[in-house]
Amino acid sequence: MRTASIHLQEIFNEIPKEKREETRLSFAISNKIDALMQEQGLSKKQLAEQIGKRPSEITRWLSGEHNFTISTLAMLSTFFGKSIITV
Repeated sequence: MRTASIHLQEIFNEIPKEKREETRLSFAISNKIDALMQEQGLSKKQLAEQIGKRPSEITRWLSGEHNFTISTLAMLSTFFGKSIITV
C-alpha cells in the first residue's frame, strides 16, 4: 500500500502547480454552486429552468471541470444573491 501512495505522490508532483491551482479553484466554484443550490432546495433541473439553461449545462458546472466565464459567475451571484467567488 505504501508503494502505491509513493507512486501517486510522484504523479501528483509532476502536475504543474498552475494546473493544480486551476483544478482546486474549479472544484471550489462547483462546490459553492452546489451548496447554494442545496440552501435554496434547488435541483439541477429547477436551477436550469429558472436561469434559462439546460440541465446538462448545470451538470457540467457541477462536475468541477467547467471553465466559467466572468459573465456566468456574475449571473449566478445575482441569481443566488451571494458571491460565488471572492477576489
